[in-house]
Amino acid sequence: MRIFTSSLSLARQTPALVGFWIVFQATTIAAQQAEEGLFKAIEIISSERMLADVRTLSSPSFNGRQTGTEDDLRSAQWVAQEFLSAGLQLPNVYNGSLMIPGSSGKDGATAGLMATFVATPLLSPNPVLQMGTLDGFSTVALGTEYLPVFDAPSADLQGQIVFAGYGIVDPAQGIDDYAGVDVNNRIVLFLRGKPDHVKHPISHADKVRLARERGALAYLTATGPILHPYEARRGVTGSPGAFYGQLPLDQAIPGAWISTTLAERILAGSNHAAPDRLRALQEELNRNPSPRSTITNHYVSLRWNTATQDGMLTNVLGVLPGTGPDWIIIGAHRDHFGKPAGLLFPGADDNASGTAVILEVARALVKAGFHPRRSILFVSFSGEERDLLGSRLYTSRPLVSLAATKAMINIDHAGIGNGRLTVGVTDLDKRVALDAGTAAGIQDRLDLFGFFPGGDHVPFKEVGVPTVTVVSGGVHPHFHQPTDTADTLDPDILRNVARYVLALAWRLADEP
Repeated sequence: MRIFTSSLSLARQTPALVGFWIVFQATTIAAQQAEEGLFKAIEIISSERMLADVRTLSSPSFNGRQTGTEDDLRSAQWVAQEFLSAGLQLPNVYNGSLMIPGSSGKDGATAGLMATFVATPLLSPNPVLQMGTLDGFSTVALGTEYLPVFDAPSADLQGQIVFAGYGIVDPAQGIDDYAGVDVNNRIVLFLRGKPDHVKHPISHADKVRLARERGALAYLTATGPILHPYEARRGVTGSPGAFYGQLPLDQAIPGAWISTTLAERILAGSNHAAPDRLRALQEELNRNPSPRSTITNHYVSLRWNTATQDGMLTNVLGVLPGTGPDWIIIGAHRDHFGKPAGLLFPGADDNASGTAVILEVARALVKAGFHPRRSILFVSFSGEERDLLGSRLYTSRPLVSLAATKAMINIDHAGIGNGRLTVGVTDLDKRVALDAGTAAGIQDRLDLFGFFPGGDHVPFKEVGVPTVTVVSGGVHPHFHQPTDTADTLDPDILRNVARYVLALAWRLADEP
């Protein structure tokens, strides 16, 4: 009783202490309640629900969700309905001359769609690639030994193959992989990527332009037998993968990605006398810029048809309202490669998994009664596989001011790997990312890095929005393959990614 009287007496002398004590206690209680709410939301996360979503999106009913197709639109409408069922609001979105009204009812499943017109390349079934020497040709196996580049022009041609190194020309560095060889009316074979001594970025499209300017009829590209350390970490193999060349048809030439084994066969000669010749050539190219180009004794015949179809690229937007004027964005791309050449690319890990994560995070936040300071905008992007068309559409026509967008979280490839999470952070304190890992109980499984050069976070970084990219770490063996199916996903990895994204979003949306 004496202590109470003494404290009361002190409080009468210094009333500011009472106010401070009350504010401190209230702040402490609020912080405890927030932490309890966060843990409650984390416990709501269900890997079973996410796997069910992945199975739905990667099923044949959506035909691989190719950007700009009816399948893409139907998958967008499905996600919109799931946003509504989760309790998100679907905003009114103005798209040029297209106004799509918002709705809070089931009949509003087309609300919240941000769309733009695109021309979609459609590669016909049953393409043919034959290869050999003047002694005879054999048909190359579609899918395992080659894949046409999906937006390359139609092909009905034959020509001799010329190896052109990495297919790079950079006069400033004294590099010309075409020096000493004539590729006019021939087929160029170049390796993917670039040596470390090439300082400037060079894209696949740049290489195709160089080949076309020199008169090549078509091109082949292959992964070299010597992998860059980053490629080795990501599990890159010698198999061809689904791929867009990212060039308009009137600027491109026909092209195909062939297996490393097939490229080695071409360089070894007709009698396979030098099976390691491609490796030796790549070693020399990696050491210095001198050209190692050569005319081979192999010929190739390419036959397929590519058409274009006008359609709508469709993003889906859902909102969890906050109490303040600022926003954060949680996004994942929904599109994949569709069914080119008659092959279904299900896209379970890439990126039905990321789509399932944002759906589950939305459900958990709403169920937990989260009322953040910053509104959270959930975005299901299309067009990621086509040079980030969907995320670039959003940053060119943002729903809210980019200045009021305090962070963008991107999830891609969230279902396969070694159990660790690879997290790329730009323009944010990495302690926020580490703290989210602690809250999610996976702090010992995080690998933090800086900027990742690919993904839907890139357009946001380019306009000054801080970003966090979340990818499940380790090898993704079915990357851009028809084998990327739901049964290959690990439910524990999915759950950990969703828990981490939820904790990170909670921190970013509710910090003072």
